[in-house]
Amino acid sequence: MTFKEIDQTRKRLIEWYRRHHRRLPWRETDDPYRIWVSEVMLQQTQVQTVIPYYQKFLQHFPDVKKLANSNLQRILKAWEGLGYYARARNMHGSAKVILEQHAGKFPDSWDVLRELPGIGDYIASAVLSIAFNQPYAVVDGNVKRVLSRLYEISEPVNKSSSYKIFKEVADGLLDRRHPGLFNQALMELGALVCKPKKPDCNGCPVHSRCRANQAGHVDQFPKRIRKPKTPLHNITVGVVYKNNHMLITRRKPEGLLGGLWEFPGGKIGKNESPEKACIREIKEEVNLNVTVDGHIAQVKHAYTHFKIIMEVFSCRYVSGDVKLNGPVDFRWITLGEIDQYPFPKANHKFIHLLD
Repeated sequence: MTFKEIDQTRKRLIEWYRRHHRRLPWRETDDPYRIWVSEVMLQQTQVQTVIPYYQKFLQHFPDVKKLANSNLQRILKAWEGLGYYARARNMHGSAKVILEQHAGKFPDSWDVLRELPGIGDYIASAVLSIAFNQPYAVVDGNVKRVLSRLYEISEPVNKSSSYKIFKEVADGLLDRRHPGLFNQALMELGALVCKPKKPDCNGCPVHSRCRANQAGHVDQFPKRIRKPKTPLHNITVGVVYKNNHMLITRRKPEGLLGGLWEFPGGKIGKNESPEKACIREIKEEVNLNVTVDGHIAQVKHAYTHFKIIMEVFSCRYVSGDVKLNGPVDFRWITLGEIDQYPFPKANHKFIHLLD
């Protein structure tokens, strides 16, 4: 595109956005903290899912200081159900740095933001452009899809090395007079019009500039690398009862589901029954001898890179003292106390069946 065509494209996108954008709570503020919270939550999570979490989270943690001074378990509880819990842990860590090193004032510097836990190029670009009107182009899934069709970019959008190509194109298209508005327009176009399937090309404000549309190739973009088959793991979990209390354990603070509470268990071995695996895993993980009283549920759950089928059993304590091998903490709780602890979504799929 010529400079004139690029300038017209920018104007059309911004004009379209002003008319058609969704009214979302984080678009009603220029507070960088609130914009940051929304952008972190929106990573890997759909808008309609995020809205109630965003509103609840800000009631509990209205500013950087409140977030930094809060207990991580309370933060994880507010985040419970959103998934990708490293996001919440990193936000807590970033808030502490902002409070300690920047007197609680949200940084407006690229270099400073990129040093904070969990803040990569996308979030730094989004916050700096939207909250501070700085000229940083955002590149997320929606943006890559729009650009791949607009310019007929053949590089796969899910190939890590392709990021530099899309970033360069996005930088060239960015409206440096209104970077925040333009970034949101490009993302909104991908969300509402330039969808993965059945894009509304007739409703697109820049369809006349779109190479894929002009060539009749929209359905061929974006290009993607086929992912390998998602592995499936068979898991067993035991709800151990002792004197009307249940045993829960807390995962290590780092890694998958870090810091959350769960019921003890693990992978089912080859040629091992779920019941025997449950007894073995509980012995290995918490040093207790138990018997299986009954089957509570079968739970299916998908994570980013794998899926699980979880067999959940009701177990009765027989003997032993808790000694942890893997978890970092434990509690014997009543069912009435369970809402005080943050659990993974897979556990919530059977917690309502407990009595």
